[in-house]
Amino acid sequence: MTAQKAAEAAPQKAQADQTGRKPWKKKTPVEVVLGQIERLREGVAAKEDELKQAKRQLQKLEEVKRILEAT
Repeated sequence: MTAQKAAEAAPQKAQADQTGRKPWKKKTPVEVVLGQIERLREGVAAKEDELKQAKRQLQKLEEVKRILEAT
């Protein structure tokens, strides 16, 4: 049965190579932490952009409110 499993694994590996996927590489704990830091930085940057847009929208709506209250 071991030879049969090895024979089945070989075509799967060949298919993985044809799909263009990179082989799996085990990461060190340092690489994992650095990856988490980078993902968190990207998330913070995206949320800062969202906050800037929300602030602009709020500012515009407050201007409209002032105009409506003045009339």
